[in-house]
Amino acid sequence: MATAKQGDKVKLNYTGKLQDGTVFDTSKDREPLEFTLGQGQVIPGFEENVVGMEEGEDKTFTVPADKAYGARRDDRVMTVALKDLNLDFNPKQGDHLTLQRSDGQQLTVTVADINESEITLDANHPLCGHDLTFDVKLEKID
Repeated sequence: MATAKQGDKVKLNYTGKLQDGTVFDTSKDREPLEFTLGQGQVIPGFEENVVGMEEGEDKTFTVPADKAYGARRDDRVMTVALKDLNLDFNPKQGDHLTLQRSDGQQLTVTVADINESEITLDANHPLCGHDLTFDVKLEKID
């Protein structure tokens, strides 16, 4: 039976959960996830656990935060005056905004807090600081 190795294109179904069991993502009810091993298309710890799996194999594994989205960083949280953002809508806590940095790159942030004059934006990935558990079934290796 085929075993997944670097350079292989794999197709798999998965469910990702936080340590408390909360599902944060799943391929259930959609097409399986497809990517090429070794090209950095998924988080490193996920890819490391798929390497060596056999076609048709089911596996559960946990990816520590440092091999997923990393630790939360306080330097990625900023408070700015609302008047400086020139927003054409009223954001609410939990909203996701896309901002353009001075170098032209886009940055997605989450509204962490807001009041009448200031808004606190968090540029950390929502899964930063979390160990992630995945239930995976490797459907196909090309």
